[in-house]
Amino acid sequence: MEKLRVLVIEIAYSRNHTKLSPLQRSLIPVLSFASSLYRLALSLRHYLYHLGIFRKHRLPVPVISVGNLTWGGNGKTPMVEFIARWLVDSGISPLILTRGYAGGDEARMLGRHLLGGPAKIGVGANRAAVAAAYFEKYGYVDPRSSTSYQRLRLNKVESHLNSEKVGAVILDDGMQHWSLHHDLEVVMVNGLVLWGCCHLLPLGPLREPLTALKRADVAVIHHADMVSEQGLKDAELMIREVKESLPIFYTRMTPLNFFEVSNINSKLPLGALCNAIILCVSAIGSANAFVNAIEKIGASFVDRLNFSDHHIFQARDVDLIRRRLEELEDKFGSKPVVVVTEKDYDRDAEILKGLYPFKVLVLCSALQFLSQKGCTEKGFKKLLEESLRVKLRGPN
Repeated sequence: MEKLRVLVIEIAYSRNHTKLSPLQRSLIPVLSFASSLYRLALSLRHYLYHLGIFRKHRLPVPVISVGNLTWGGNGKTPMVEFIARWLVDSGISPLILTRGYAGGDEARMLGRHLLGGPAKIGVGANRAAVAAAYFEKYGYVDPRSSTSYQRLRLNKVESHLNSEKVGAVILDDGMQHWSLHHDLEVVMVNGLVLWGCCHLLPLGPLREPLTALKRADVAVIHHADMVSEQGLKDAELMIREVKESLPIFYTRMTPLNFFEVSNINSKLPLGALCNAIILCVSAIGSANAFVNAIEKIGASFVDRLNFSDHHIFQARDVDLIRRRLEELEDKFGSKPVVVVTEKDYDRDAEILKGLYPFKVLVLCSALQFLSQKGCTEKGFKKLLEESLRVKLRGPN
């Protein structure tokens, strides 16, 4: 099944099917038929919402959706964390709603990063029900209340949270979650692969047609540091063709440090792996960006083992990794080091410990905005602030 997933993903992101293997080309008619059925189901779902048969729930607090049009690797989780931290700094206690897909690695990672703060994380497929449970437990700040304006006044350094009440909701992977009303739609775009062959699932990577960008309030091109200037121009052009006025920002993942799988409290500098033999192991949506970051730290040699996004490691995977490590050790005469991402660690830290005596390190990274064409982190925060001001009817 894992091999089939890899083959399908390669088809989805290939812009020239003639370069695919004979096996992959034989799958195209089947995938094309399935894609047509998906389009029909998507259209029916849209129509049912339009008729009001499927209802949208409006939460009593502003909802910021962070989503995308394709499979993973778009930087949604780091953006969710960034917005959550900004809300906390602005005096607003956020509730993050996530579905907890494939073991809940993203929810656990967010929980570690935001531990000790007022941000709350609700996990469940029925996000309206999860939100209702949190509102009942902690309460919420009524945006129409005059006292709320004082507590939620933005851009005040002296602002302090004095309540556990929820002041805003962040919807993780929320673009296709139509059952909740969104007040702000942030769409993440993987700059390395964009929208692949531009077909709907499963022939292509698109969850919705590109015309869905019309619903977006802001687009963020992720991994922009790894994209050529022409590549960024092409991405911008495709976005502008759908919605000319859409603000576009640019981000990257900045490596910070490592910690050992066996000791989460350890902290190693990036230079600790300079001249080392490294095996990158990952089950994330954009493995190329992860490997590229490791290559830049000055390792002597970097090898890789990629698994499909959210893959849950099994004992056979550990055996496969161990065999590759032994091959590298025989080739270079020194023990290689395994490096994984935080999502891989949070999916199942215990199974990674089974690679002992080989050392396993976790790369910690953070979202960083790039100053590009006048679009900056400050500008992005200002856009969020103005959008929330409209929702909260706050002062100008």
